[in-house]
Amino acid sequence: MSEGEVTEVYEIRPRKDQRGVDLISEALPFGSLWYSGPNAVESAAGYAAFSADGKPGVIKIFNAAGELLRETEIVADTRQRAQSLGGL
Repeated sequence: MSEGEVTEVYEIRPRKDQRGVDLISEALPFGSLWYSGPNAVESAAGYAAFSADGKPGVIKIFNAAGELLRETEIVADTRQRAQSLGGL
């Protein structure tokens, strides 16, 4: 991403009640979404990537201790976006 470019930031954090993860972002209409099940992180990351609506951004995945586990860039091009999510 170029310097000074505004990006959407999406955070995926485990829920305190240990019932899945929360997808958190100011870009979301309600601030956060709850995901559960064995593919909760992948589902949340997929929603974040496609809800970015062509804007560049970043998905940050945290563990229960609040440590950053992974950071993935959301590219603006939809074709490249699907390829970049292959590593999540």
